[in-house]
Amino acid sequence: MTITIREVLLRSMCWLVFGLGAWHPSAMVLAAPLTAGVGKADITDRDAKPVNDPLFAKALVISDGTTTAVLITLDAVSIGEIGYIRNDYLGTVREGLWKELKIKPEHVIVNASHCHGVVRKDVAELSVQAVKDAAKQLVPVKVGAGAGFENRIQENRRLKLKDGRETDVRHAYSMPRDEDVAAIGPIDPQIGLLRLDRLNGQPLAAVYNFACHPIQGVPSGGNTADIPAFASQVIEENLGDGVMAFFVQGCGGDINPVTYKAVNLPRDAEPLGNMLGLSSLRGLRKIETKADASLKVVQEILELPRSADYATRLAAMEIERDALLKSLRGTSLNFKTFLPLYVQHKVNGEYPSYYSHRYLLDEKLGRDDMKRMDSENRADMEAYLRNIETMERLTRLQTNMDLLQRHQARTEKAATPTLPVEVVGLRIGDFQMVTFPGELTVEIGLDIKKRATKPHTFVAGYTNGYIYYTPTAEQRRNPGYAQEDCDSLVAPEWRALFDERVDALLKKL
Repeated sequence: MTITIREVLLRSMCWLVFGLGAWHPSAMVLAAPLTAGVGKADITDRDAKPVNDPLFAKALVISDGTTTAVLITLDAVSIGEIGYIRNDYLGTVREGLWKELKIKPEHVIVNASHCHGVVRKDVAELSVQAVKDAAKQLVPVKVGAGAGFENRIQENRRLKLKDGRETDVRHAYSMPRDEDVAAIGPIDPQIGLLRLDRLNGQPLAAVYNFACHPIQGVPSGGNTADIPAFASQVIEENLGDGVMAFFVQGCGGDINPVTYKAVNLPRDAEPLGNMLGLSSLRGLRKIETKADASLKVVQEILELPRSADYATRLAAMEIERDALLKSLRGTSLNFKTFLPLYVQHKVNGEYPSYYSHRYLLDEKLGRDDMKRMDSENRADMEAYLRNIETMERLTRLQTNMDLLQRHQARTEKAATPTLPVEVVGLRIGDFQMVTFPGELTVEIGLDIKKRATKPHTFVAGYTNGYIYYTPTAEQRRNPGYAQEDCDSLVAPEWRALFDERVDALLKKL
């Protein structure tokens, strides 16, 4: 029997890794563990503004000897379109990796955390360098999948109103009245986890997938990678030297940091990041890694229908805007006179303008001067408050009309009625993840996980491009004009096509 050099190596690896007393051809399937390497590059634009913490392009390269996959995570708002990364970024990175490392373009997965940090202009070149550094340091690894749980740091920003509409919580406009809010949407507390250890058990990489806009900011107002920066620091410092933590943004399209609109404390992402990091760490410590994992990447192009209802929606919004403008009424008050009156009437509605004895004196003398004045002031205040509420509705309406008009112009210039997007499936051992370039709202990810036949199935938005918000069909038809509904390029029918493709793709992994 002739034994090749490859078989000798496989037998040696089998004995070394698994301690088998005898070799059998069936052991060849298990004998060659995956190899992986990590690298990172600082992509912070240090000339833009003061830096609170650095922004990184992190690279995880993983190979089974035949297939090589690359996961790049960016501390950036998106892969093109908005923010500071150009639309040619993904093509430039893939071309560079194919030219220098012969890594297939469709096996390169790039996820943006959606933090609002400012990155360097040469971010593409730095990303390629991070991958090259990772590829130089490939070591055999054991892998394992699991999940963590965190429900304290996020909230659904969509508000269901009592009139059947929905709006959202943004800094771009004011909140609706508390008495108009009926309910809020769900969150996804699950943290999807992938752990890669060296064969001696020392951690090499930790991937954690979570759904939340990382837009809390820091007290200094400096450049920051936000929540993921602090979470990754917690993970890396606790798992030990040489480990790298990779934050992968999930279906966070309608998920804000908790108490996002608070105005009584400085905005600070660090406590939220610490909680996410500790919760991820708890899950990572429970994962048992194994050396017999498999690797698979499947990339497909999905044609999504572009929105065709911009004109109809804008016409309806213009009618509503005109009606709101006509409802405004004049009042004697301005803010300077309204505010002290409002406080006085809230402190004591019966005797707002002076001490009670003056009112009692008027009553004894048969006069109603004070009460008449108070009544007139109350009427003026009510009118002023109605104007304020109308103004707030107008700001929400106008802000989202601007989004619709921008996308209407873009769609009219489009050469085709469909929008091509990448959907990628990645399986590493028991960990499997599907990716999409849109800002998926949380219900979409929750539904995919419910339908999945394997427990460690996760979803990543903001990946391999950017096509703005991709809400559910019901959200897309919402007449309340939330950002997720208006800052969107796709028709409501996109969801059914996406779900069908994702379910089929998961079966291929």
